[in-house]
Amino acid sequence: MPKIGSKLRELRRRRHLGVRELATRSGVSHSTISLIERDKMSPSIDTLWAVLDALGTTLPGFFGDLQSSLPYSPFYASEDLLEIGRANSISYRVIGFDHPNRQLLMLHERYAPGADSGEEFTHAAQEGGMILSGVVEITVGHEKKILKAGDGYYFDSRLPHRFRNVHDGHSEILSAITPPTY
Repeated sequence: MPKIGSKLRELRRRRHLGVRELATRSGVSHSTISLIERDKMSPSIDTLWAVLDALGTTLPGFFGDLQSSLPYSPFYASEDLLEIGRANSISYRVIGFDHPNRQLLMLHERYAPGADSGEEFTHAAQEGGMILSGVVEITVGHEKKILKAGDGYYFDSRLPHRFRNVHDGHSEILSAITPPTY
């Protein structure tokens, strides 16, 4: 995680504010602001919220800018894909995990024979994908469909959904979820 102190100091200076003036505007002591700017103290969310509000920015804006300045590569070798879960014989590997301001969750999903995501679940997003290999039964709301390699899907993830490998071998899916809430 990058240090926030220098970014906070940069914002304050860009607005031509002294530490004491920012302290008055935010209700946070000048000594606390100084400690935060020198990365000697990690602020609470409430403290950071008050300081950023006094600087005319928001938490998402501040951290978005902070993340976008981090170096990253747009390319990912297979061995670099981060495994975010292994449940019920299903592997979920993320493409682009370290991308700054990631608005999309790209997954390479691998289902063992008979693997099942379990009870139908929901989350606030939209998702789509394509079956790369094998045969997968997908349930969305009251609809159920068996998809084979080359077939795709796209649905509102607030609908109850479930994935089940009905192939005698492994099945693979390339999927995308936005926002990345899964």
